Amino acid sequence: MQDTITILGRVATSPRHIVSATGLPVTSFRLASSNRWFDRAQSRWVDGDTNWYSVSAFRQLALNCAASLQQGDPVVVVGKLKIKNWENGARSGLHVDVEADAIGPDLSWGTARYTKTGGLRGSSQDDAALEREQADPDSSFADVAEPAPESTSPPESTSPPENAALVTPF
Repeated sequence: MQDTITILGRVATSPRHIVSATGLPVTSFRLASSNRWFDRAQSRWVDGDTNWYSVSAFRQLALNCAASLQQGDPVVVVGKLKIKNWENGARSGLHVDVEADAIGPDLSWGTARYTKTGGLRGSSQDDAALEREQADPDSSFADVAEPAPESTSPPESTSPPENAALVTPF
């Protein structure tokens, strides 16, 4: 069973777009999701912990992400949650992947103008290419889901500004 998750966050790395050896478009990026609230007792914003996700988009969604997203953009991601344990010598950890079904701008922080693309969603040729790539661990996009280094730090813009009422569109 696969769990579907919806995450609000910021694109933490520049989206990486590749086309696999079988012609499947893939775009991936890291997503930072943080809680933030206003503490009235202290009259200041308080930052909570940041959760990190590796997001992968395929087919037409990958092409649209590559053309639309940049580091720091506030987004809403809906997709299939995949949690994996990893080991690298003496180090081990947990890696959280999201295979995106939909990605869009978080309109709480700005405005957007929708432009329809001419691509076909979910063609059987793309589905067959995805199945071949996922079955081969040495595929050309296998590195999309590599564990992130522990030293990864969020970009400066992962938290909303304190004067949220004055935020300009991205």
